Amino acid sequence: MKFCFGDIVVVEENLMGVVVKSWITYSKGEKIRNYDVYVRMKNTIQNYREEEIERYMVRHKYLNDEELEYQYDVINGM
Repeated sequence: MKFCFGDIVVVEENLMGVVVKSWITYSKGEKIRNYDVYVRMKNTIQNYREEEIERYMVRHKYLNDEELEYQYDVINGM
């Protein structure tokens, strides 16, 4: 698994959240990595698959356009 309890992640392009639960399910022999993430701006816990979230690399409250670009560059090795 790529993330664990307490990791700060980015979801839905610019919202931040904290991983509160992670588990693996299987479908047709394929592993599906799931994460429940507390998303503060929505004040709710939502489920995401591993490919839908990114590790948070910047240390500010919310991501502006410049920080979104930096986040993208770091994730994609640019």
